[in-house]
Amino acid sequence: MNAIFCSPIPWARPRRTASKASSWTRSRSVIPAAVVLPLLAAIHAVAECEAPEKPSLPDGAHSTREQMLAGLKAVKAFQADNMAYMQCLEKHFTRARGQANSAEDGNSRALADGAYRAAMDAYNAAVSAEEEVAGTFNVELREFRAARR
Repeated sequence: MNAIFCSPIPWARPRRTASKASSWTRSRSVIPAAVVLPLLAAIHAVAECEAPEKPSLPDGAHSTREQMLAGLKAVKAFQADNMAYMQCLEKHFTRARGQANSAEDGNSRALADGAYRAAMDAYNAAVSAEEEVAGTFNVELREFRAARR
């Protein structure tokens, strides 16, 4: 069976001898590769979802109408790209949640929960980024309107 040894201090591992090999194996936490590899793939899949860059927004107090319209287009493009990014993340955290629910042992459940949390954190950050961009643009739009009165 392929396995990955999980040890916080690799140089402090006890020496294995022929008489202690079986007790040494039982005393360590060994996770089968068949469990780890799909979960690592799920974490890597979250990295495959590419977050869009926040647009640069015009200064409302000193911008022209055309610059503000270009800023509005940039915000709408960001929102569309961010929606696609969040849909990508949603697929991955749904899959990770399913893997956590169907996990047979604590180690694989913990790994799946980690993948789920990573995807959810990225999703929540994307929501916050969208709120920040929209809020900033709205402030600039109010400044634009106030400067034109």
